[in-house]
Amino acid sequence: MNQRLLIVFVKAPRPGTVKTRLARVLGASQAAAAYRILAETMLRGLEGVPAVELRFTPDDAEAEVRPWLRGEWHMRPQGAGDLGERMHRAFVEGFAGGAALVAIVGSDCPAVAREDIEGAWAVLAEADVVLGPAADGGYWLIGLRRPCAGLFEGLRWSGPDVLRETLARAQALGLRAGRLRELADVDEAEDWQRYLDQRARSVTESGGQARPRGSGAGRCP
Repeated sequence: MNQRLLIVFVKAPRPGTVKTRLARVLGASQAAAAYRILAETMLRGLEGVPAVELRFTPDDAEAEVRPWLRGEWHMRPQGAGDLGERMHRAFVEGFAGGAALVAIVGSDCPAVAREDIEGAWAVLAEADVVLGPAADGGYWLIGLRRPCAGLFEGLRWSGPDVLRETLARAQALGLRAGRLRELADVDEAEDWQRYLDQRARSVTESGGQARPRGSGAGRCP
């Protein structure tokens, strides 16, 4: 097994179960299409990362997630529990499988690239934990040199203080923490609109047409 394991938390792109805040504006079907676009964009940015595990939810979503596999990537269900429990379990199993360094990323941040993951491994050469700050106060990546349940237990995941609280816990546990660049998750209608605008500018500058893949996932009203 590669000594560096990247775990990507993904969801089955089912209407009504993904991007629920975005669905308030776009509707459930278009929000699911938006999630598919975001996840596939991020996964394309990770092409070339040698050891990747897609951890999916719900546990019966294997058929929906399988098309996202690339090369020697593999997949397994996240299992039961809240987000913290599922993340801690993923770390425990990743290290138990032989990895020396393990990082987890979500699938809500389309700007994540292979270079970011390489940066995480570089930080972990000196630190015990690495975090990729998100603009909303959370984080888009967490990487560890060993499992640490205390970073995940009882954390309020939907709040704006996830990053701050995690850093405080790391300090209290005597862990050296490092940071990567700040990126923006896409959760709200404004985030989605911003992503579409940036995508349109990028495609226009390259001489193409800006049209997201997936029907119905257009501009926010």
